[in-house]
Amino acid sequence: MSADYIVPLDALTMADVPRVGGKNASLGEMIRNLSGAGVKVPGGFATTAQAFWDFLDHNDLRTRINARLAALDVADVTALAAAGAEIRTWVEAAALPAALETGLRAAYAALGDRASVAVRSSATAEDLPDASFAGQQETYLHVRGADDLLRYVKKVFASLYNDRAIAYRVHHGFAHADVALSAGVQRMVRSDVACSGVLFTLDTESGFRDVVFITAAYGLGETVVQGSVNPDEFYVHKPKLAEGFPAVVRRELGGKTVRMVWRDGATVIEDTPPELRRQYSLTDAEVLELARQAVAIETHYGRPMDVEWAKDGETGELFIVQARPETVKARANGVSERYALEAPGEVRITGRAIGQKIGAGEVRLIASPAEMNRVQPGDILVTDMTDPDWEPVMKRAAAIVTNRGGRTCHAAIVARELGIPAVVGTGEATKVLKDGETVTVSCAEGDTGTVYAGRLAFTVESLGSETLAEPPVKLMMNVGNPERAFEFAQIPNHGVGLARLEFIIARMIGVHPLALLDYAGQSPAVRDEIDARTAGYADPVSFYVDKLAEGIATLAAAFWPQPVIVRLSDFKSNEYANLVGGDRYEPKEENPMLGLRGAARYVSTLFRPAFELECRALKQVRETLGFSNVEVMIPFVRTVEECAAVVKLLAENGLKRGAHGMRLIMMCEIPSNVLLADDFLQYVDGFSIGSNDLTQLTLGIDRDSGLVAEGFDERNPAVKKLLAEAIAACNRHGKYIGICGQGPSDHPDLAEWLVAQGIGSISLNPDTVVATWRLLLRH
Repeated sequence: MSADYIVPLDALTMADVPRVGGKNASLGEMIRNLSGAGVKVPGGFATTAQAFWDFLDHNDLRTRINARLAALDVADVTALAAAGAEIRTWVEAAALPAALETGLRAAYAALGDRASVAVRSSATAEDLPDASFAGQQETYLHVRGADDLLRYVKKVFASLYNDRAIAYRVHHGFAHADVALSAGVQRMVRSDVACSGVLFTLDTESGFRDVVFITAAYGLGETVVQGSVNPDEFYVHKPKLAEGFPAVVRRELGGKTVRMVWRDGATVIEDTPPELRRQYSLTDAEVLELARQAVAIETHYGRPMDVEWAKDGETGELFIVQARPETVKARANGVSERYALEAPGEVRITGRAIGQKIGAGEVRLIASPAEMNRVQPGDILVTDMTDPDWEPVMKRAAAIVTNRGGRTCHAAIVARELGIPAVVGTGEATKVLKDGETVTVSCAEGDTGTVYAGRLAFTVESLGSETLAEPPVKLMMNVGNPERAFEFAQIPNHGVGLARLEFIIARMIGVHPLALLDYAGQSPAVRDEIDARTAGYADPVSFYVDKLAEGIATLAAAFWPQPVIVRLSDFKSNEYANLVGGDRYEPKEENPMLGLRGAARYVSTLFRPAFELECRALKQVRETLGFSNVEVMIPFVRTVEECAAVVKLLAENGLKRGAHGMRLIMMCEIPSNVLLADDFLQYVDGFSIGSNDLTQLTLGIDRDSGLVAEGFDERNPAVKKLLAEAIAACNRHGKYIGICGQGPSDHPDLAEWLVAQGIGSISLNPDTVVATWRLLLRH
């Protein structure tokens, strides 16, 4: 009989889901089919669904359990807790059938004397494409000895009746009597002395398919899965990985404040040493190796996957310990919603955004699951960390805010499934937010989730998955925030006509480049600030170059293989002065708009060393990472001589026009650029018209002054005359001509006029692309 109860993992395939559940069947499938592709899975065995049913029947439990659950209202969390606790007590106290006990002891002995194993749950309805069952049942780590194994197998069986698992089945339409549980027993990977985490073969928030998203923290993986740490995050671009490039396009250093380790025969949670917190838990080589395994798994299954991994600290090997279908984005029906705040408000706290929605309501501070009945429909659930025990009340909340957790923890997965915005890893939401106060939780502004004071107005737009015909010109996008690149890339587009570096420098770096070059000369306070920001990087200068490269690479990856025109930095002196350490290096100018900016800044002795760091970052993205779709654009070029000097300086720093297919574009935003267009075009491959500055400088209007703002209009005849001349000059020379200013986004009639003049591309704000596309299709 024991052969009906115990199956080695390497004898299983996905055809065995009814026998051993999705999780265990998937482990067997990978061991049998993907070992040759470099996917490493720890060996072991699984108990069958028949073993579970015979165990229940051996103890006359099946009828009692069904009767106890039949009349249960899972919305009554008190009754749910009582029923769950009673059933689990029955199961844990029951005896295993003799054949099952014998089979377990024999299979365990075959793994070696007192082998350390993980005992995992795998429900037989689990991991079907439309349900994740993420964390609904239990996992027990570092189980040693046959007697302990028997006890923990029964605990795993009992966990089918956790409160959260009972509620989850009801909410997703699974009949309790149809779901059995298989216990998976695997050799333990010694990640307690290394690191572990979760990865997805897509971007979890936008559903963007061309990246692998990896999270990692020190110690056993439970801290990442449960959400008790803010892990490191990495993005790897699949197409460039396939071409052999080291395609890590983005990294975020997590707090990793605690780790779960094995001490004196038990798992304990301890503080992570400060020196480890300040460095990434994986090397780039390890990130790439995990990404390769992830892509092999995704290719085999033919769908996006949710994978748990662990690094063995004794051997250095990277193992896959679980793989299941990603369920949230896979269930999307082609119609999505775009949420947008009408205006931001007072920021109360920020964290990692889960989902892309907005919710508003009263804060309900909850210390433990015992208080869950206080959460009323429409409340904002605020707590230290949510694990899947909270699932029964998550449906009621308008949004969830936690102190701890990363974007791949169970709570995040469940929040996505329920379509509820969540902001995790805020650090101190339970201290900052007050019970009963009204807040708005926004996850619609990129990777950063923000809790605002009060109930703010927001809009919701339904987006269909229609296919649009090709318009008469290329329609590109203005994108500055890499955090939203994967989302924006799914709007119809022909690439990025303006990728601004200012957002990356201000938000992702935040330090003046000259202060980083002169780190030793900074005050202790500034050095402390730099140390905090540059943790995880080799040195302050490497931080600047690598962070800039990560921002650019994220944009390039999102829109690959479409062109991404990256405008070199165009901060003015007052804006640079606002960066950490910046006031020491920037002049005080009466009119920074017309001062040391753009091309003049790059060739100045003051700023040239900092500009050369920008060049290093761009070269790194184009050549080391392989993003040849990145094109370079020079802003605010006053004279032909200045243009020639910058072109020469770029070439000296490895960015030679035409080399490796690099196209060099110039912003046409000063009247002199149009008047001497033929001369400027000798040095560059085309113009991108900056209609904001061109209008300002043609009409002599300060666009930032409310006193004269009424006269600012890109459709003024003088401005249009210059626009027409710039377009004609580029077309005459057979060179690129586009526009990336605000005008066409604000004035659809201007977009139509530009098309009639022969413009080659129009770069728009993302929220106006589809409307402009449709407008131009009518012509």
